[in-house]
Amino acid sequence: MPAPVPALAFDILPEDLAICRLDAGDGVPAWAMPATGFWSVSCRGEELSVMCRVDMVPAEVMSAAPYRAFVVRGPMAFDVVGVAAAFTGALAGAGIPVMPIATHDTDVVLVRAQDVDGATAALRSAGFTVALA
Repeated sequence: MPAPVPALAFDILPEDLAICRLDAGDGVPAWAMPATGFWSVSCRGEELSVMCRVDMVPAEVMSAAPYRAFVVRGPMAFDVVGVAAAFTGALAGAGIPVMPIATHDTDVVLVRAQDVDGATAALRSAGFTVALA
């Protein structure tokens, strides 16, 4: 039987992030893997997606920015069901687009920087705790 969704708490990371698109054949560039802060790289077929600090992205790289990361305090067990549905549903109900990312220990959801206040309000209205990291 799946574990129930726990009471969720989010930490909002302080840095502005970019979501970048590269060709998979280009490989992962060094700028995409800073020594500190949040970053994520994923590859799907011909597409390489990079999420990292805005100030790391070269001007010529296709990107959307600025975004902010809401990190679910973890770690969470692998048998917990409905975590992403719980928070993305609350954000969708508030009309806030999201870019969810899963890691081994937790979930991260990127929202446009302009939507941070609305996302915070929507998550709190749904019963979640939200704090600045």
